[in-house]
Amino acid sequence: MASRKEGSGTSSAASGKAKAKSAPGDSAVKQVQIDGLVVLKIIKHYQEEGQGNEVVQGVLLGLVVEDRLEITNCFPFPQHTEDDADFDEVQYQMEMMRSLRHVNIDHLHVGWYQSTYYGSFVTRALLDSQFSYQHAIEESVVLIYDPLKTAQGYLSLKAYRLTPKLMEVCKEKDFSPEALKKANMTFENMFEEVPIIIKNSYLINVLLWELEKKSAITDRHELLSLASNNHLGKSLQLLMDRVDEMSQDIVKYNTYLRNTSKQQQQKHQYQQRRQQENLQRQSRGEPPLPEEDLSKLFKPPQPPPRMESLLIAGQINTYSQNVKEFTAQNLGKLFMAQALQQHNS
Repeated sequence: MASRKEGSGTSSAASGKAKAKSAPGDSAVKQVQIDGLVVLKIIKHYQEEGQGNEVVQGVLLGLVVEDRLEITNCFPFPQHTEDDADFDEVQYQMEMMRSLRHVNIDHLHVGWYQSTYYGSFVTRALLDSQFSYQHAIEESVVLIYDPLKTAQGYLSLKAYRLTPKLMEVCKEKDFSPEALKKANMTFENMFEEVPIIIKNSYLINVLLWELEKKSAITDRHELLSLASNNHLGKSLQLLMDRVDEMSQDIVKYNTYLRNTSKQQQQKHQYQQRRQQENLQRQSRGEPPLPEEDLSKLFKPPQPPPRMESLLIAGQINTYSQNVKEFTAQNLGKLFMAQALQQHNS
């Protein structure tokens, strides 16, 4: 299961597997259908326990119908500190699902959810957790909830899965540059986003319609405000931090390439000297020198792991998309305000 802090996944709820495995290379889930109550539970969980960049996580329950994953219920991971050494998260989840089964509620484990801080969710912890879930339960997904973007009036809830290519790479546990190049792995094909549909009952739709009629009209004008908050500035700052990390990682990789090239030159020079010595010994009638294992004399430098670079590139892409969406909305408001001013004048 996904750990609250480190995200180390060891899926013990393999009983939640409700469909046979699909063909290799095909995604087991084409669409995610979420009940409105699940969305409200996730939002409430963050409002009660999430503070600032504090990440909240929980378990998703539901069932699989053909290629559609239906999420009908969820429950949060409880808050606990490092002092709570006796707390067992796996046992807690199993007891929760057992209790839900006793009251005839969907209890099949179909994934997990996590909040994010300015879209900072492309991490190694999330990768390891989702791999553990998806390896045990093929149809599982991770829901990413962005409370900051939701607070601006746009519900930000996205479902992600690991691509089949990344699943194969994680199974091999070889993240060297050669292995990633052979697998044709880039940051663009690490995660795949699954379309989400939020479904409510007819009674809930009627209730929402009644609440919309009673809502104050002044609240709706906040979406037309031209004032820019610190969301754009914070996103750009996080983007620059990730670009700095990427540049440092590139420097490490270039250093590795220079060391490898330098070692190859030294090895070639050694072989030439060895060949010349053997020719001189042969001209003197002496036996040639015994061959030596060059791999012991010249140990190849350790290549830096490239998975971190892919994750940083993926996070940079996420930040760029967030900045693009935010600026596009602001530009639309500015053009609208300009047109209104010209019309009034």
